Amino acid sequence: MRYSETLQLFDQACEFPAEHATVVQQLGDIELAAQNGDSVEMSEVLARTSEATYQSAEGLYNSLVGNLDDDFIGRKYYDDRAGSTSGTDEVRTETDRL
Repeated sequence: MRYSETLQLFDQACEFPAEHATVVQQLGDIELAAQNGDSVEMSEVLARTSEATYQSAEGLYNSLVGNLDDDFIGRKYYDDRAGSTSGTDEVRTETDRL
């Protein structure tokens, strides 16, 4: 399962607020597939969080996503929406306006 599909799963499979142990018992054996082909069980990812109770599907999803390995991220620091290279400033001068 792709991690992006888990929000809908959490919404359908869990009753909130949900205890961490209950979520792991119900959904912990689900395999999450990384973009590089590797996979990890949801229980392994959720073991990295200190949350005892999740108040909503969104809260559980945010906790899961925040604890995923870098393998689940596409190209790191890639942004196809940026118009200029980050860290550089564009300075316009009078000659630029001619």
